[in-house]
Amino acid sequence: MILSALLTSVGINLGLCFLFFTLYSILRKQPGNVTVYGPRLIQQGGESQQTNAFNLERLLPTAGWVKRALQPTNDDILSNLGLDALVFIRVFVFCIRVFSFASVVGIFILLPVNYMGTEFEEFFDLPKKSLDSFSISNVNDGSNKLWIHFSAIYIFTAVVCYLLYYEHKYLSSKRIDHFYSSKPQPHEFTVLVSGVPLVPGNSISETVESFFREYHSSTYLSHVVVHRTDKLKALMNDAEKVYKKLIRVKSGSMSLQKSMRDGFLGMFGKKVDVVEHYEKKLEKLEDDMRLKQSLLAGEEVPAAFVSFRSRHGAAIASNIQQGIDPTEWLTEPAPEPQDVHWPFFTASFVRRWISNVVVFVAFVALIILYFIPVVLVQGLANLHQLETWFPFLKSILNIKVVSQVITGYLPSLIYQLSVMIVPPIMLLLSSMQGYISHSQIEKSACIKLLVFTVWNSFFAIVLSGSALYRVNVFLEPKNIPRVLAAAVPAQASFFISYVVTSGWTGLSSEIFRLVPLLWNFVMKLFGKEDDKDFEVPSTPFCQEIPTLLFFGLLGTTYFFLSPLILPFLLVYFCLGYVIYRNQLLNVYAAKYETGGKFWPIVHSSTIFSLVLMHVIAVGIFGLKELPLASSLTIPLPILTILFSIYCQRRFLANFKSFPTECLVNKDKADEREQNMSEFYAKLVVAYRDPAVSASRNARGISPEDPPLLRSDQG
Repeated sequence: MILSALLTSVGINLGLCFLFFTLYSILRKQPGNVTVYGPRLIQQGGESQQTNAFNLERLLPTAGWVKRALQPTNDDILSNLGLDALVFIRVFVFCIRVFSFASVVGIFILLPVNYMGTEFEEFFDLPKKSLDSFSISNVNDGSNKLWIHFSAIYIFTAVVCYLLYYEHKYLSSKRIDHFYSSKPQPHEFTVLVSGVPLVPGNSISETVESFFREYHSSTYLSHVVVHRTDKLKALMNDAEKVYKKLIRVKSGSMSLQKSMRDGFLGMFGKKVDVVEHYEKKLEKLEDDMRLKQSLLAGEEVPAAFVSFRSRHGAAIASNIQQGIDPTEWLTEPAPEPQDVHWPFFTASFVRRWISNVVVFVAFVALIILYFIPVVLVQGLANLHQLETWFPFLKSILNIKVVSQVITGYLPSLIYQLSVMIVPPIMLLLSSMQGYISHSQIEKSACIKLLVFTVWNSFFAIVLSGSALYRVNVFLEPKNIPRVLAAAVPAQASFFISYVVTSGWTGLSSEIFRLVPLLWNFVMKLFGKEDDKDFEVPSTPFCQEIPTLLFFGLLGTTYFFLSPLILPFLLVYFCLGYVIYRNQLLNVYAAKYETGGKFWPIVHSSTIFSLVLMHVIAVGIFGLKELPLASSLTIPLPILTILFSIYCQRRFLANFKSFPTECLVNKDKADEREQNMSEFYAKLVVAYRDPAVSASRNARGISPEDPPLLRSDQG
């Protein structure tokens, strides 16, 4: 790709970014409830007094929202939004620091060395230059200038490791501070017990109570046995749908006829009043639910949530083997009540095992399936290959503007559109694996999405673009550095365009929440609205963190290969830092807290990116006939892995559980609190399955009544 094609892509995306920012700035200043994309937008002083009278100032874009997004400190974010939000913001901070340093070194040192690598070239007619002129490929084989790249790799690795260590230390201390400052939470006092043995003559509940009163008599408080509620939840879902229809009919928001037929598809049977029909249907469903609830006592599952009087007591129970048989009385820390994923409590061991096998096969199949858009993207990026596939397009492709748009913008756009459906698929696959909490599902989906993105968006594109016929070389590990060294630099132009298309435009559409906004508009257009309660969107950590880490991998691997990508990445991380602070403050709301458990994924991905850069460097220096530099690079991945092991032992244990020192100190502080008896009373019922809650009476229902049997009640 020549530089002019890249400039075309950058220009298109800059225009889109400017359009989104302008629209957002204008809409933030409008009166009324036009900010449908931001349900948590808080009106700042005086704005609530605005009237609907015309005001030219409202139509002028401003950057006031940027200032408001940057005002809250890290402590404000921690106290108001939680540790997960702080970790997410600190990932941006970490990337900005890393790539600020990388951009200075890359643009002012490595890029001039690359550009003048073959011979002295003047900086004239740059738009017609190939991007290879700015990469390490332009440096002569055996040139002493390659030692500058060698030194930059060592310095860059040291800086990244130092910054990673600093973030580990900072977030570990904030996690402890957040624990000390927070109020008592049910999951801190509760463990999940599974594999409860069946005792003849005793129910599961009686067995659990007897065991924990015997062996944890000083700390045991209460327990809640899990029940088999699959059929009851199906009835709940049906009742919820009927209730919403009834509310829309009574409130007049649903344009339906006053009468309908009660037969098949509403086309047969006798005519009945619509409101009366839905009320009777709702009453019947509630009667069925009450009957099912009365039978739940005999459908216990050998699992229970056991609560203790202290955090230390719960920690002891969750970390020590409870019974002689290690397959019985299995304990693990309980998730937050609203975080519990109930469906798989009733699944047998065989069903979970089969589900995991099916998920693995589906995941591999999805990776293989996405080779199709990868091949298409590479064909668009290569005009000669495209002319071979479609010879009748040769005359059109010879037009300069068309060829620049196709090679510079279209490939990354098509690939970005093709992977939009992948995050929901990963969440679906993870939900089938038997996890007992939504946060575990999201963490698993995050890891799957990261693996998918790294393989399909990096390795598959790199290899299919220039070395697909040599994939079998990977069967011999000693050839991996040489293969990557030959293939990776050739795809620098595509990844620069990908950062601009997927990164810049993606962030700009995120602040506007374009897809949900369009979906909301289409649903209103067809008269299909949900109930009047507006659901605040959940924070999409599992979707955004893999994207961040993938761009970090691109910047790390291309740091010394093609440093021209670094400024584009730095702009992306700076935009993301501002935009996601705004989104976390005004749009998203966390439904549960993981305690910063996404950070270990960031650590592992950063170490992998560094090691991948080192492996490519070994191959590059070998191809460039500088064997000494190649040999001296080999210790670098070893030192990086040793650093990773040290960080894991030093810091990552704190992200799994809290130390005894913290637990005991917090328990002692609770003893001085006056309202702990109130908390214990709530703790006893905190882990009841929402399906066993009492249903509401349908008679006399009105549009102001709260929704029936909310599934998020806990």
